[in-house]
Amino acid sequence: MAGLLDRIHRAKRQPFHTMSPVAARAAYDAAAEVLDFPRAPLARVQALSLPGGDGTPRPARLYAASHEPGPGLLYLHGGGFVIGSLETHDSLCRQLALRSGRTVVALDYRLAPEHRFPAAVDDAWAALQALSADPARHGLAAAPLAVAGDSAGGTLAAVCALLARDHRLPLALQLLITPGTTALADTPSHHLFAHGFLLDREAITWFFDHYIAREQRHDWRFAPLEADVDGVAPAAVILAECDPLVDEGLAYADRLRAAGVPVQLELVRGMTHDFIKMGRVLKEASAALDFAAAVLRES
Repeated sequence: MAGLLDRIHRAKRQPFHTMSPVAARAAYDAAAEVLDFPRAPLARVQALSLPGGDGTPRPARLYAASHEPGPGLLYLHGGGFVIGSLETHDSLCRQLALRSGRTVVALDYRLAPEHRFPAAVDDAWAALQALSADPARHGLAAAPLAVAGDSAGGTLAAVCALLARDHRLPLALQLLITPGTTALADTPSHHLFAHGFLLDREAITWFFDHYIAREQRHDWRFAPLEADVDGVAPAAVILAECDPLVDEGLAYADRLRAAGVPVQLELVRGMTHDFIKMGRVLKEASAALDFAAAVLRES
C-alpha cells in the first residue's frame, strides 16, 4: 500500500478539493477503475430505472451472474456524496455479483451540491422500497434484500437499514465498506491519517461542505452513529486500518454489537480508504471481496 501511495503521489493527481464538482466527477470517472479488476463478463448486465426520492426516475444498473432471478442487493456507490457514478463502481458491482450469487442493483442517486442533503438518502430509500415492493419487475427473486455501499455509500446503506427497521421492511444484511458514521469528522483517526493516506482532510471537508450544512450534521441520516440502532438488520463491516474513517466504522460496529445486532467485522491491516477498488495491485482487495461475498451468501 505504501508503494502504491508513492506512485499515486508521483503521478501528481490534482486534489478533488481544488476542482469544481463537475471537474472532480470527470477526474474520478477517468481514474476510478484504473487499479480495479477488469470488468468481469456476466450473464446479465442491464439498465434499469428506479423511482427517486423526489418522484423522478433515477438510472440504475443490474448485474447478475445467472439468467435466473437471484436475491437482490442494492449497491450505493462512494464519492463523498459529490462524485461517483454507475461507471466508477461498475467493476466492483460485477465482482460482488460474480462472487456472491446475489443480483446487484446499483443506483445513480442525486449528487451534491446540485442536490444537497437529504436528496441522496431519499433516493436510496426510494430505490430500496421499490425493489422490495416488486422484486420480479426488477429481475430479482422474492427474497429479503441486502443493502451495501462504500464510503458515502456505506453511510447511505447504514441509513437505509435504519429506515427499513422503522418501516418494517425485511432486510437480510447491511454490508458497510469503510462507511462514514459521525457528525464532525473529529475522531483520532481523522487526525492520524489526515494527509498522505489517499483520502485527505481537505477532501473530506470539501465533500461535506458541498453536501450538508454544518448545523444539520447531527441528523442521523448523515451520522448514523447518532441513531438508535436496536433491531436493525445484521451487519458486515469492512474497514481499512489506515483510513480517516476507521474509528467511526469501529464505533458503529461496536454500537451495533452493544444493541445485540449480529456483526461480522473485517479490519484490513495496512490498507487505506478505497483499497477495495484496487484489485489489480492489492491482494487484500480480493480477500475483502471474498469476505463480502461469503457473508452475502450466508444472508
